[in-house]
Order: sequence, then C-alpha cells, then structure tokens
Amino acid sequence: MGDDRDPPIEPLQYLRGVTVVDFGDVRVARGMTRRPVSTCPHVHLIYDNDERRVWCKDCEHDVDGFDAFRMLAERCDVTIKAIKAREDAVSEAERFQIRSIAAKKMDEAWRHRDMVPACPYCKNGLFPEDFKNGVSLIGKDFAKGRSMNRKGD
Repeated sequence: MGDDRDPPIEPLQYLRGVTVVDFGDVRVARGMTRRPVSTCPHVHLIYDNDERRVWCKDCEHDVDGFDAFRMLAERCDVTIKAIKAREDAVSEAERFQIRSIAAKKMDEAWRHRDMVPACPYCKNGLFPEDFKNGVSLIGKDFAKGRSMNRKGD
C-alpha cells in the first residue's frame, strides 16, 4: 500500500480555528506538493483495480491519482499531435503524388511516335518543343474559373 518514505497525510482540525500556520498547506495552496519530488518519471504505471491504487512498475512507489491522470492526458496529447502531423504529411504526399502522376502521364503520352497529348480544353496538340523555353503560368483560381465557364457553356 503506502511506502515508509511517504509522509502520512494528517487530517487538519478546523473546529476551533487554526492557531498555527501549516507551511505544508501554504505549499499545497501554491501548487506545490507535500511529497518529495521523485527522480523516477513513472513511465510504466500499473492500475490495480483490486487495491484501487496506481503505482509505478519501475520504482514500486504509489503514484497520485491526479499525476497519473495528467501523465495519461499528456501521452494522449502527444499521440494526437503525432497523428495530426502524420496526417498532414500524408496529405502533402498525396498532393505531390498528383503532380508526379500527371508528369508521368505526359511523359508516357510524348513517348508515342505518332501521337501527342492534347489540351483538355482546346483539344490542340501539345508538343515537347512548346515547352523547351519554359511554360507560361496563370493563377490557379483564374484557371479554375475559366474551366468552370467553359464547362457551363
């Protein structure tokens, strides 16, 4: 159950008023604990349902319920952030993959000896020589707007 090194928690008597200031109460009120700080990070927690306690498998000390809950919440937060970062990386890879697929398709089309790819809008042929001096660029939103207008006609 409890460890010999853990100080006992003593109930305070408030019936006749407080005559002596307990510095332990002041420490707790300021967010500090009465228990000494442990060097063990309590990574391997055991939740014992029979004894209704939480203890560390490494140092075999009881862990406060609030501290155990905080550790769980921090682990969940780290895991959620890692999943979000992985999701962002996958979506970025998918966006890059679309460009890669399009470039491969154009390469395959230009490899045909007797055919060239056609512009999907004006149906004119696109030759590799047309792009040897670079490409002309327009805004993506403008291009999408023009595409929607053509499809609406």
